[in-house]
Amino acid sequence: MAFGGPSVPFVPTRKEVFDLVFEALDLKENDVLYDLGCGDGRIIIEAAKKYPIKKAIGVEMREELIKDIMNKIREEKIEERVQVVQGDFFKVPISDATVVYMYLLTSVNEALKPKLKQELKPGTRVVTLDFQIPGWKPVKVIGDKLGWQKTLYVYVIGESDK
Repeated sequence: MAFGGPSVPFVPTRKEVFDLVFEALDLKENDVLYDLGCGDGRIIIEAAKKYPIKKAIGVEMREELIKDIMNKIREEKIEERVQVVQGDFFKVPISDATVVYMYLLTSVNEALKPKLKQELKPGTRVVTLDFQIPGWKPVKVIGDKLGWQKTLYVYVIGESDK
């Protein structure tokens, strides 16, 4: 347990599934994307490079990963649209999110449900890779449900969480 919350291993989203991930995220011009447990920042960096979103924010607790992300953000010259917050995603405010991406564990997704329901506005999309949010009904499932990093679950606050 780090920062008092559940610990999640760092397993990056494979670049081979980026097309599926971004299909599920369905990013639009005014979206504010949060990646909870952003790891090396690959999702937020790619989102800012490829889509005209308002902002991409990664939340990560591992200091060594934050330093690498900041270097990549500077190299790509996307500092205006990408931000990284070092901290516990259970405690970092996410109320301005319009899209949330999570590649966590089912138990962590379950533990995050109260935060997601309390802080996110109706209509906010929550996309999880491989691991569902127990008790919530996805509005869409993308991928083949077989194998590692092949299935994305799309939830919408106000619909999926009833």
